[in-house]
Amino acid sequence: MLRKPLLNLLILPFSLLPWMYLDTLFANQAQALPGQGTEQVGAWIKAHPTLRPHHNEQFFVQKSDTAAQRFTFQASVLPPGKVGFIRNRSQIRNERLAMYDAINGMNFERLQESLRVIYGLDIYQDFKNAQVVYEYPNQGAVNSARFAKTPIREALRGELRLGDRYAYWMEVAQPKSGKAFTGQMTVLLKSDLKKLEAELRTR
Repeated sequence: MLRKPLLNLLILPFSLLPWMYLDTLFANQAQALPGQGTEQVGAWIKAHPTLRPHHNEQFFVQKSDTAAQRFTFQASVLPPGKVGFIRNRSQIRNERLAMYDAINGMNFERLQESLRVIYGLDIYQDFKNAQVVYEYPNQGAVNSARFAKTPIREALRGELRLGDRYAYWMEVAQPKSGKAFTGQMTVLLKSDLKKLEAELRTR
């Protein structure tokens, strides 16, 4: 396990990982998060032992061991959701990790543990203690998606959480039969939560 690329910590089933090893590896890990400057976040991404961007990658990192397993990380100056006008392009507003695993599948638990691997225990605990402010889909959204014959909308399962430090958006695409293969976890500024919630409720 120790000799495999650190990316495997994200794409292998987390129940198989030794937690003491992870805690030791990332206990002193420096963090750069939404609300901080682009230079600081860019330096953090470049130095991160798991992200390890290529020389031409800065705020968008892609990893792939096989065609069946992929991971991306993106830091953006835009709030999540619909794109609008922003004045400050020197501050990161959200950081998003997305995973695709056609071998082991995807679920909320794996996304949560990916959050822990990337950011460490402080952010993980902020997420775990955060209040769930919105969950979807509700039955009305399911009925609407079925009537409109949009199975992708019906398959999306997600929740928004509000923590002491940040807000969090977690989502997987769960079909009616079979397992989910894709999912994403976004860390965002608390001030952007209401905008995102309003958009998710009406999409």
